[in-house]
Amino acid sequence: MDLYLVLGVRHSASEADIRRAYRRLARRYHPDINPGDREAALRFQDIVEAYETLVDPDRRHRYDAGARGPGDREPKASGFDGFDFSKGPAGGEGLFGDLFAEVLSVRRRATEAAPERGVDLHQTITLGFTEALQGARRPILVTRRDTCAACAGRGHVPSPGGPCRACDGKGTVRVARGHMVFRRACASCAGSGRLPPRPCLSCGGAGLETRSETTTVAIPPGIADGDRMRVPGKGNVGPRGGAPGDLYLTAEVTGDARYRREGDDVVMVLPVAVPEAALGARVEVETPDGPARLRVPPGTQSGQRFRLRERGAPSVRDGRRGDLIVEVRLMLPRVLDERSKALLREFASLHPESVRDDGKPQGGSA
Repeated sequence: MDLYLVLGVRHSASEADIRRAYRRLARRYHPDINPGDREAALRFQDIVEAYETLVDPDRRHRYDAGARGPGDREPKASGFDGFDFSKGPAGGEGLFGDLFAEVLSVRRRATEAAPERGVDLHQTITLGFTEALQGARRPILVTRRDTCAACAGRGHVPSPGGPCRACDGKGTVRVARGHMVFRRACASCAGSGRLPPRPCLSCGGAGLETRSETTTVAIPPGIADGDRMRVPGKGNVGPRGGAPGDLYLTAEVTGDARYRREGDDVVMVLPVAVPEAALGARVEVETPDGPARLRVPPGTQSGQRFRLRERGAPSVRDGRRGDLIVEVRLMLPRVLDERSKALLREFASLHPESVRDDGKPQGGSA
């Protein structure tokens, strides 16, 4: 029997063509539409057999390859199995729509059982300023859904064995729809005919359990406050064997009394005495990389900035370093003795220009 001829489709027919042909023929030969017609019932049985074989890609491939011989029928998940007139007239439970629901139930269950990717997790990690600047390796505690260790993620453990009690080891059960009787795969053993596995008590059959674990994370040098890092595969494991999600860590960098960041540049304030600013000096500066010498030129003003190249923060994008910007702050001496006051008065008389009025003498009119 050529199953393609039964449905009236070509050998190259698509799944949609097979479904349309099945619906068309089922409306014509369905036993509810042809009550008492034995020939229509047998024809409908062949139609159901042809449809179930050709609509399933694996079974269709085996059929096309000639794997099935005459009379070598595969156990059907749902199919017509004759009539039973021991009951009264067919009722509402034999509706035409119910038949389609049962025929397609196996394919729906296969779709619902597809693996899913796990959910991503998000945490905040607190870092010191220097630690974020230089990079580090930090252990962090992560609570996540992982594969159950007791059942290896299967959700069940092996049963003692023996035939399935629901189907007496046959793998199929008979279901009546009015006077019609259909056969479908046993739900208890999924058609195997053996006792089904027992649900895992550790995970309740989910295949996943919640556990806490410590993982070491490499903090890249130069990470800034609010930056986010991705740790692949450390999110929740996906249901039904799905791939795990990722862990996202948001950096929270604490402030530092000596430094602050401006992009990849690091800014610091350097106190400078008046004689050093006026006459010039070489001052030792404590940078995040250690001490460095800074030349303060004569006449340096308070608030003036000097740049030490490539002593700032490394870029997390390309690794290039920013600069260390040193901002000068003049520190006035505490004048206590008369000699110091006299020298300041003498200095003021030698330089009478005003620092507020474009160089006009301090004694000038307002």
